[in-house]
Amino acid sequence: MSHITTATPPPSPPTGDPAPVLLAQDGGVLSGVEDAINSVFAPIESFTSSIIFAEITVFGAAFPVIVAWLVIAAAVFTAYFGLVQLGKFRLAIQIARGKYTRNDEPGEITHFQALSSALSGTVGLGNIAGVGVAVTVGGAGATFWMILAGFLGMCTKFVECTLGVKYRKIDADGTVHGGPMYYLRQGIAERFPNGFGRSLGKVLAIGASVMLLFFALAGGNMFQANQTFAQLRSVTGGEDGLLGGGGAAFIFGLLLAGLVALVIVGGIKSIGKVTSRLVPTMGVIYVLACLVVILVNVNEVPRAFGEIVSGAFAPEGVAGGALGVMIIGFQRAAFSNEAGVGSAPIAHAAVRTRHPVTEGLVALLEPFVDTVIICTMTALTIVIASTDFWHDAKAAVAAGADSPEGVTVTSNAFETVLPWFPYVLMVAVALFAISTMITWSYYGEKAWNHLFGAGRVSSVVYRAVYCALIVCGTVLTLGPVLNFADAVLFGVAFFNILGLYLLAPIVKRELRDFLGKLKSGEIRPVDQDTSGSSAGSPPEPSDREKDGVG
Repeated sequence: MSHITTATPPPSPPTGDPAPVLLAQDGGVLSGVEDAINSVFAPIESFTSSIIFAEITVFGAAFPVIVAWLVIAAAVFTAYFGLVQLGKFRLAIQIARGKYTRNDEPGEITHFQALSSALSGTVGLGNIAGVGVAVTVGGAGATFWMILAGFLGMCTKFVECTLGVKYRKIDADGTVHGGPMYYLRQGIAERFPNGFGRSLGKVLAIGASVMLLFFALAGGNMFQANQTFAQLRSVTGGEDGLLGGGGAAFIFGLLLAGLVALVIVGGIKSIGKVTSRLVPTMGVIYVLACLVVILVNVNEVPRAFGEIVSGAFAPEGVAGGALGVMIIGFQRAAFSNEAGVGSAPIAHAAVRTRHPVTEGLVALLEPFVDTVIICTMTALTIVIASTDFWHDAKAAVAAGADSPEGVTVTSNAFETVLPWFPYVLMVAVALFAISTMITWSYYGEKAWNHLFGAGRVSSVVYRAVYCALIVCGTVLTLGPVLNFADAVLFGVAFFNILGLYLLAPIVKRELRDFLGKLKSGEIRPVDQDTSGSSAGSPPEPSDREKDGVG
């Protein structure tokens, strides 16, 4: 997804995305309100970012601690589960297509809809602009490390989304609640059945809920609305154009809020239906545009791959040498696919299945699509196009200048073949932002439910607040608020990954049991079962499901 940096960023490390075009008000009541809010949040944001985005120096290269925390966990899980993302990749695709899941299994949405919903929360402007910054600062070699980090992150998604389904709660009406706040509290208490285990699980769950809720309301909502309007206003002529009037932002915010409300009022079923169409459409359009550039320059493909591999180990003096290039690639991947952050398990928990590990396997496809495919296609397009702008920008960065806006780097690469690409980019930004807002509305609602209780009234209040903040996002900048939201999102990873380490043996047991049933024939493909089930007869509900937990 697209992460947050303001026009005058705080000292926290950049996330690799472009400085946004912000909509600060020039005087008036709104400006006073905005200044008052910013003055309160500025010191809070600065302190929080200094902790969460703290850096350590490794052989002269600055390494953000949060990135190390995410990447090391991904490597540990990959080793612990024996390269499950490679060995079970084909099985994951089969499950995503519904081969082993009956329609009457508990849950609300299909495997494919769950995957699409989670992807809509991660695929965003960061895949376009963030990659542009990464290959400018780190050179072509950053792509190699981006791919590797995305591959490792597949296993982290496998672990957290398996737990998201195993410890979900299913209400009497079939509504599903899941995510890190459930498996951290319940899973750790179950694994360590003593006072310490219960207390640790409760603390981790509440911390994750608060941070996820704040990001949903600010970063996953207000920021997306702000950027959507800013991009549309820029393309339509800026302050002198169609959307340059004083009330344009407010009217646009109302329309955008109404559009989002139409989707989220139906809950995850409605969200799943929309994202299962929107996400593949966005992805196909963007990847096709990349392929056009690549095919037009097909003779440059061998050179580009050569630069990517050689640049990963022998960079041209940028970004602190080979280690610096590796860090940049890892950072871009970690901030793009959010493996380990704990957001995706909320969407995946709603899937229809009796076997939690099936959704863990489907979830490992998410970093593959987001990072290994989309981010890599962006990087490859930039390297193959090899524009003068990109080379000049690399030279300027190597000389100590600031990196250019990543969206400009990417857009220039496409314009070598597709002069009208800025308009496609405008549509892509809008669709990416809207899909992110829709998905994060659901993530935030589940965190809200965990903190304040579930129920129709609670959900209506949350959705009203969420849509009202969309309007606020189009007319207020609130830079420190949005930067604080970006920091707390990755703060969730400290809580979440600690829990994943403690609960990994449970995931291994789930995987072993599922594969054993596949091998024995107890679980069969749906099309081989005359009853239409994935096993010879519908399995009895487990004790957890009888108690309202999936």
